[in-house]
Amino acid sequence: MTPSSSFASQALASRKALITGAGRGIGRAVAIALAQAGCAVALLGRQEARLVAVSQEIEEIAGIKAPVFIADVSCPDELETALRQAQANFGTIDILINNAGIYRTEAVSDHSIDSWREVLETNLTSAVVSSKTCLPAMIAQNWGRIVNVSSISGKNAEAYGAAYSASKFALIGLTQATALEQARYGVTVNAVCPGWVATDMAFAQITDPHWCDLNQIESEQSLEIARLSVPLMRLVEPSEVAGLVVYLCTPEAAAITGQAINICGGLSI
Repeated sequence: MTPSSSFASQALASRKALITGAGRGIGRAVAIALAQAGCAVALLGRQEARLVAVSQEIEEIAGIKAPVFIADVSCPDELETALRQAQANFGTIDILINNAGIYRTEAVSDHSIDSWREVLETNLTSAVVSSKTCLPAMIAQNWGRIVNVSSISGKNAEAYGAAYSASKFALIGLTQATALEQARYGVTVNAVCPGWVATDMAFAQITDPHWCDLNQIESEQSLEIARLSVPLMRLVEPSEVAGLVVYLCTPEAAAITGQAINICGGLSI
C-alpha cells in the first residue's frame, strides 16, 4: 500500500529529515509522507537495496531525490559516521525520526545476553547516538523535531519480549528527558507508540512458531487473534502511523513535546 499524506504539499518545505530504519514498514511510510509534505528526506539503514527502492518510490511520488546512507544502527561508531556523512552531504538535519528497531522472542529465564544487547543497541542506543549527533545543529538554529518510534509495549510490558519492552519503555524515558532539556531551544521531542501494525516485522512476530508456543496460541490462528485483540478489529496501517509522525513535525505541533502518543486502534484500552 502506498502511503498518502493529507498535509499540504509545502507544510515542511525547506526542512530536511533523516529517518532510520527507512527501508520498510513504518520507516518507509514516514519517509514518503514527509516527502509528500515538502520535506527533503534522507534514508538510513543497513540494507542498501531496500533503501534504494524506497528512494526510487519517493522520486516517483514526490519528485525529489532521497539520498541513502548505510549503517548498522546497532554499532554506535558506524551509525555516527553515517550521520556525519549525511550532515556533510545532505545538510543540517532539522527532523530526526528514530525508527530503527528489532524484536526478539525470548523468555527472561533463559534470555541470551547477546540478543538482549542487540535489541537495546538497535532500539535504544541508536536513538541516543542519532539525537546527540543531530541536536547541536537544531539548537543552533532554535528549531528541530525528534520523533522516536516506541510502542504500546513501551507502556505495558509484553511477555516473551522483555528486551523489546525494556528498550521501548526506556525510549519513552529518553524522549521525556530530551524534551525537557531541549524545550528552551525550540526543539520538540515526542514518541509515537504503535500497536499491531501491518508490517513485515509484526507479521514475522505474530506467525513465529516459538512466539506462538510460548504464548500458548495456535500458529494457524495467531494472526486472527492479533486482529481481534484490536477494538478496530484490524491492524494499523504504516501510513496511519506516518500521518501522526508528520503532524508532530509541523509548526502546528510546536506545543507538543515530551509526549508518548498511542496509535494502536484502541489496543491499549
